[in-house]
Amino acid sequence: MNFNKILSIKNKEISPNSPTFIIAEAGVNHGGDMSIAKKLIDLASEAGADAVKFQTFRTDCLILDSVQKAPYQKRTTKATELQMDMLKKLEVTREQNLELKKYCEEKSIIFLTTPFDEVSLDEIDELDLPAYKIASTDTTNLPFLKKVAQKGKPIFLSTGMTYLSEVQMALETIYEFNKDVVLLQCTANYPIRDDEANLAAINTFKKHFDVLVGYSDHTAGVGAAAFAIPMGAKVVEKHFTLDKSQEGPDHKASLSPEELKEFFQLVRKVDSFMGSSIKKPNLSETKTRASLQKCLVANCEIKVGEIFTEENIIGKRTGGEGISPIYYKDLIGTKATKNYKKDEIITL
Repeated sequence: MNFNKILSIKNKEISPNSPTFIIAEAGVNHGGDMSIAKKLIDLASEAGADAVKFQTFRTDCLILDSVQKAPYQKRTTKATELQMDMLKKLEVTREQNLELKKYCEEKSIIFLTTPFDEVSLDEIDELDLPAYKIASTDTTNLPFLKKVAQKGKPIFLSTGMTYLSEVQMALETIYEFNKDVVLLQCTANYPIRDDEANLAAINTFKKHFDVLVGYSDHTAGVGAAAFAIPMGAKVVEKHFTLDKSQEGPDHKASLSPEELKEFFQLVRKVDSFMGSSIKKPNLSETKTRASLQKCLVANCEIKVGEIFTEENIIGKRTGGEGISPIYYKDLIGTKATKNYKKDEIITL
């Protein structure tokens, strides 16, 4: 499967050579309050995120009314409350999404939201967002993935809770209609232990699929995302909140405002460390190269007509003048065209 390796998300490029695209995951941490949602947008924008992402669902379309909460949800909200009742309080309407999108435009940050059902997908499509983020809950939902792919927008696809064979089936379904995909390694729990991050799965994705890769991070604190960048992740996603002590399914596993700023600074620092994939001397190295790299000099007195050998030439620092020892084999066996004193620089 050959996927596109350069994606445009509004005015941002995602490619093997681009800076890391950072998604600040507000999720449902607004608690149904649009004023809090706007404060989350403010925080993401000030921290330097490329995009801020929310979640859109119609609870009746998403879940049966008898389904219990996930274990982590029981730990962070009322354990006796059904998942449906919790989700009802966290719904975002089409009008609210439009309001949040406009607010993001004012703050110069990309607005994204994850659709969790087909009704929400069609509602979001009317907002003309630049991309779709699909949550791990739908990686195996092939009919839904087909509908998302047919919308023709770039797709960030999380892969928590899945086997490699299921990821392949998901990509094959999307690929039939859409080649603009970023595949995100993810472990779908909140929070996860360090040894559950499984960043090595990013290498597996790169080996099996010709696709852009990223990491959706559910580790505690600033976490693992920055470590995914040297492995090839071009997109990272991290949950954040205004207050980790608030009641809600994701607050405790989210970054505080202070941690969010630290997270962005770290990601950008790693981007800076990554530099260029082209191996050549940096501009700052050129004078150092002349001073420290060696050139060939006479290891002893050499007479005109004498054959150059490995014994009578040697590499020493000359200040950049002369022949690099990397070409010594070209010199061996040829005759000296002049007399050389010991340590005299060899010339052609």
